[in-house]
Amino acid sequence: MNLFNIISVLITLSAAFSYINYRYIRLPTSIGLMLIALLMSLSLVALKQFHLDLVPRVSMLLESINFSDTLMKGMLSFLLFAGALHININDLARQKWVITSLATFGVLISTFIIGYASHWVLGRFSIELPLIYCMLFGALISPTDPIAVIGILKTVGVPKSLETKIAGESLFNDGVGVVVFIVILGIATGEHQATFEGVLGLLAQEALGGIIFGLMIGTLAFLMLKNVDDYQVEILITLALVTGGYALAHVLHVSGPIAIVVAGLLIGNQGRLLAMSDKTREHLDMFWELVDEILNGILFVLIGLEVLVLNLSMSYVVAGVFIIPIVLLARFISVGVPVTILRLKRKFSPHAVSIMTWGGLRGGISIALALSLPGGLERNTILTVTYIVVVFSILVQGLTISRMVRQVSNS
Repeated sequence: MNLFNIISVLITLSAAFSYINYRYIRLPTSIGLMLIALLMSLSLVALKQFHLDLVPRVSMLLESINFSDTLMKGMLSFLLFAGALHININDLARQKWVITSLATFGVLISTFIIGYASHWVLGRFSIELPLIYCMLFGALISPTDPIAVIGILKTVGVPKSLETKIAGESLFNDGVGVVVFIVILGIATGEHQATFEGVLGLLAQEALGGIIFGLMIGTLAFLMLKNVDDYQVEILITLALVTGGYALAHVLHVSGPIAIVVAGLLIGNQGRLLAMSDKTREHLDMFWELVDEILNGILFVLIGLEVLVLNLSMSYVVAGVFIIPIVLLARFISVGVPVTILRLKRKFSPHAVSIMTWGGLRGGISIALALSLPGGLERNTILTVTYIVVVFSILVQGLTISRMVRQVSNS
């Protein structure tokens, strides 16, 4: 199937599911689209019993879409920029130590807890997965997904300071998580040596390099925007910043996600204040909000359909269910430890750890990273368990976080 037909099918499904969700279900758009896509996928599997096997045709469509490349090398840059564009950098600066500690130490703590605990759980189900691959699973499932998190935060009434912490953490721990994933994958495949200097050097190159590169391309775009007063040209400049900047970051071996977040924060704050007219701001916001909504819809439809290409053996599914509380516990500890330390010098909203634990959603980025693994038994195991955790995260945590916030606010 050619690219135009693939895009046509995905947009048509997204539009149809959005209509059904808006008219009849009334769930938050992202969750509603994924739920409908998931139910459709399971219905197609059930039709096998009536000798109407449509799964191979749909699977052929999904296999023609490289989900990992589509998200990690395509959609992610647009979604991260759109998310960063509307975050107030002054609010972010006030929470810098919280966000930095959660996006770095929090991710590392969670990676090790999930790695060791999932290795033990999988062993109980006679699923032999080497510890280094369990660490790899820990790295890809530990970061919260900015796409899922920011989408849900729009509908949840959390305190502003807490919303900034959760959104800021999700934007940055995504980039850090990808870097940690790359490091561990290199060790697992023998591409990198497991030396402290080598690992630290790679982390510095990817993360610090991403920050510096993001500042450079963001500043260049800012200067161009400042010398133009035409919203069409200025929107085109931001598109070039996202696409060209992300592609160049990959060539330079620095973190593209971190670079785009930094550039988005710069344009969304300094650029919006000093380089844009009111008319440009209005059109730019409208354009990127529309891009965000469309790509979000397509992404969550894809997540729901991906179940058709998984190896859903019962042992993998049950193991995934048992790993869900491990992921939540690791999240609780990785949030609780930094927050407890930082509480010695600053105040936090009541029940901040509980809300940040339950509101730390996993999404398409985790699935994309799992799909990027080399083929084999390890990939099948990690992919299935990752999918179980992500579906629980989006459907259960995503649908109950607003109720939880209301309950703890009234307690």
